[in-house]
Amino acid sequence: MRGLVADTRPLRNDHFRRLWLANIVTVIGAQLTVVAVPAQIYSETGSSAYVGLTGLFGLVPLIVFGLYGGALADAFDRRTILIVTTSGLIATSAAFWVQAALGIGNVWLLLCLFAVQQAFFGVNQPTRSAILPKIVEPELLPAAVSLNITVMQAGAIAGPLVGGVLIPVIGFSWLYLVDSITLFATLSAVVRLPRLTIEGVVAATPGLRSVIEGLSYLRGHPVLLMSFVVDLIAMVFGMPRALFPEIAHLGFDGPSGGGLAFALLFAAIPAGAVIGGVFSGWVSRVELQGRAVIVCILLWGASMIGFGVAVGLADRWRTPMLVVAVLMLVLGGAADMASSAFRNSMLMTAATDAVRGRLQGVFIVVVAGGPRIADVAHGASAAVVGTAAAAAGGGVLVVVGTVVAALAVPSFVRYRLTRPVPDAA
Repeated sequence: MRGLVADTRPLRNDHFRRLWLANIVTVIGAQLTVVAVPAQIYSETGSSAYVGLTGLFGLVPLIVFGLYGGALADAFDRRTILIVTTSGLIATSAAFWVQAALGIGNVWLLLCLFAVQQAFFGVNQPTRSAILPKIVEPELLPAAVSLNITVMQAGAIAGPLVGGVLIPVIGFSWLYLVDSITLFATLSAVVRLPRLTIEGVVAATPGLRSVIEGLSYLRGHPVLLMSFVVDLIAMVFGMPRALFPEIAHLGFDGPSGGGLAFALLFAAIPAGAVIGGVFSGWVSRVELQGRAVIVCILLWGASMIGFGVAVGLADRWRTPMLVVAVLMLVLGGAADMASSAFRNSMLMTAATDAVRGRLQGVFIVVVAGGPRIADVAHGASAAVVGTAAAAAGGGVLVVVGTVVAALAVPSFVRYRLTRPVPDAA
């Protein structure tokens, strides 16, 4: 069992433990907002296309500030950046609360607030990831990454379950307020960090040139570049979350805002990721990491095909197909967690401290930006072909695209983790 379950040794580090424990509280509040925003938009408009616009309004600031935030993280004290951006996230969550409490009901205001929130997120996350090798020993990085992913995904289960059930009871404003309050836990942990200056050559002025230098670094590391490409294929074509409100309402006969089916659909992928994270001890023993990523993404695509088929059959067997749909999402979540662990470990070990922030900026743009493109694509395609065909068709495109990518760059498939050779003595 010790080799199977997650490694908890990084929690012996005071700074990592405080951040990790704060995340347990903060991520639940954050996921309440993640659930509340699309649910409020769908409740006010009745349109998955409007829900899909959250992808567009989130993607642009995420790309701009994710890349620029990585450059900032390679130029300034990272503790200071985390304090400023965490405070900004608190302010935007409070603004969500105010608009809901006042009953403004303007979808464009919601989308603009979401864009501002994603701008702060885009600077915060690359910086937060870049500090990990500064506070955790190198040999414990894979374990630390797995612990972080597990907490994030566990919160992504609790948030949708609690939020989906409570939305019809207490409304949206209270969910936004909880998010605002819980973020103070992270702010407290960040304030207690030491100064986190940069090792190596630091650009005098973070800007476009600094961002380009970070992107150029990837050009010389095709394995890392391909890890981003296959993840984009998986997320852009295979993430159907923008369809969940409509599927829960029309496919599984839930209320127009929130409800049990809505909560189960939103929680299923994170539930699979948590199961995969709890039993992630095997990940560190895999040497053929490129091949493992390909297998995980193919499994993700197959799961989305199964999900789409279950949605298509919901009219005939509503309850059994809800169970099948949730199980397919759980399976996909477990596969995605393993893929993320492999890709993140590759990036952590390849990047020097002087460029780590910028590469983490690219990473967060890919990881978080892909699903936002998917929100737009799935929302638009569902309006034409229906939710079941959009979800299943996306899974087919994931499988086809991943196979094409693997054939085009066989060096990625052959990539093997290099382990240190023990001394002969």
